[in-house]
Amino acid sequence: AGAVAVSSGTAALHLSLLGVGVGPGDVVVVPTLTFIATANAVRYVGARPVFVDCDAQTGNVDVGIVADLLRQLRARGERVGAVVPVDMFGSCADYTTLEPLCAEAGVPLVEDAAEALGAAHRGKSAGSFGQVGAISFNGNKIMTTSGGGMLVSDDTTLLARARHLSTQAREPTPYYEHRETGYNYRLSNLLAALGRAQLVRLEAMIGRRRQLRDRYAKLFAPVPGVRLLGAEDAESNCWLTVITVDPERSGWRAADLAAHLTQRDIETRPVWKPMHLQPVHAGAESLLSGASERLFADGLTLPSGSALSEPQVARVFAAIDEFLAASTGRSSR
Repeated sequence: AGAVAVSSGTAALHLSLLGVGVGPGDVVVVPTLTFIATANAVRYVGARPVFVDCDAQTGNVDVGIVADLLRQLRARGERVGAVVPVDMFGSCADYTTLEPLCAEAGVPLVEDAAEALGAAHRGKSAGSFGQVGAISFNGNKIMTTSGGGMLVSDDTTLLARARHLSTQAREPTPYYEHRETGYNYRLSNLLAALGRAQLVRLEAMIGRRRQLRDRYAKLFAPVPGVRLLGAEDAESNCWLTVITVDPERSGWRAADLAAHLTQRDIETRPVWKPMHLQPVHAGAESLLSGASERLFADGLTLPSGSALSEPQVARVFAAIDEFLAASTGRSSR
């Protein structure tokens, strides 16, 4: 295995798609529940994203829908350049099913592991599935270089080409010679040094986030209609803790809790707005079940940082408990 450090996770995705041969006229299967960068990278190479819905329990791509879509695309004679699953919120997609599915279809699998460094699926590390994986070291990730990313692969030819393209495609001559269009995607030495210093702390930072997730799980366990997304995944890196709220059972909406916490200067965010609802992708082909739209409506991302101090955590939990007491007529604890 090898790796190429680059300036962002998006750059890693771009080079990964180029590395597996995706180009103009191709279609690429992309989860609709993801950050925009996944779809942007497909557009960078001139391909067309086709969006698939997620599994309601995990937020990760629904493998059954991927299988259906691949059959439909094949029947239409489309060239599928890649399938790009995303490891949502630090939990790996179902690669036990996805890898053989893509292999049987003859379609490269490009793993968007931007959110999942340190996670695993059945003992195998995030980023190591398919032909190539992309990782992010953005400022909001568990381990950060402020801005940065990396692509990882067992394919030495793919890695060599990515390294070449990331350095303006400069030829190995005494003078500056370029035979194709390259990119300024190198990760700076200073930021790389920052990342190396953080890497030794990665397991401790993941452990801190898991402790926080476990505390959220205990807090919400007695609350009707509330569950933690992907809580059963023991191999997640717990990058973000997301709750989903069934308002018919809980008597309140995720947005109600968000507003309560905002009033107390505690930041939360909705789950990603699905790609098929984004104006930039209006009219894009999609195969949907409704799961991503429900998660967008009913999901809430809670404070999850490993740097949160105990007084800060206590303040967050007290504010949530205050809301639950007022909403349900009883404390959650």
